[in-house]
Amino acid sequence: MKFPTCSLQGKVAIATGGSKGIGYGMALALAQSGADMAIASRHLEESQKAAEDMRQFGGRAIGLCCDVTSVKSIDEMVEKVMAHYGKIDILLNNAGMNIRKPIVEVQEEDWDRVIDTNLKGVFFVARRVAMEMIKQKSGKIINIGSVCSSVGIRQLGIYTASKGGVAMLTKVMALEWAPYNIQANAIAPPYVRTPMTTGWMTDPVRLKWIIDSTPLGRLGEIDDLAGPVVFLAGDMSDFVTGHLLSADGGWIAQ
Repeated sequence: MKFPTCSLQGKVAIATGGSKGIGYGMALALAQSGADMAIASRHLEESQKAAEDMRQFGGRAIGLCCDVTSVKSIDEMVEKVMAHYGKIDILLNNAGMNIRKPIVEVQEEDWDRVIDTNLKGVFFVARRVAMEMIKQKSGKIINIGSVCSSVGIRQLGIYTASKGGVAMLTKVMALEWAPYNIQANAIAPPYVRTPMTTGWMTDPVRLKWIIDSTPLGRLGEIDDLAGPVVFLAGDMSDFVTGHLLSADGGWIAQ
């Protein structure tokens, strides 16, 4: 019996929102495991810089511009990846944003910005990539949810709605694309320390609440997501689909 490994050698991965934050960290984990990378974000220079970092592990990497709220932009990005690599094995569907407000203060433009990025973007990026994966009859789609896929948090009404949608959408993707040997799963991280979150995590009251809400008693770190994303991207997860993997320090176990 030959067991699968965590190696991603010979695989091609797209990472949306892969130029910074948790997207960058997870993309780096894929590159370190051997995947050739396509880093997509709204800012081409940031994508190209991230791609340069990915190449330190010996694989290929390109940086591309993509606005996930635009179907035209998504189509153009995928066409460029196909022209460069000829296939797509892994999608890290990570691009996302948040606007923190009480529900009664949320404006229509707030709703549209978050939902268009976090839910519409996830839907249409996966849809377009799946068209290529269906042709090759294989693929791994990894959507990024949140503890907010399962837990309500005050002032995160729009974000929670979007991430709850990601969790259910992942299940439907898994069902529809199973006949083509495509596995669709999602990772649900908690509050994670990144350059973008460090500022507001300096609030001692908020920091205490986050740590007290996490059974493992600490903030999430970008490194904590490396194992889950490599597992879901590789052959070891070939029989796992439609799953929301909670990498949250026990947050939703309570």
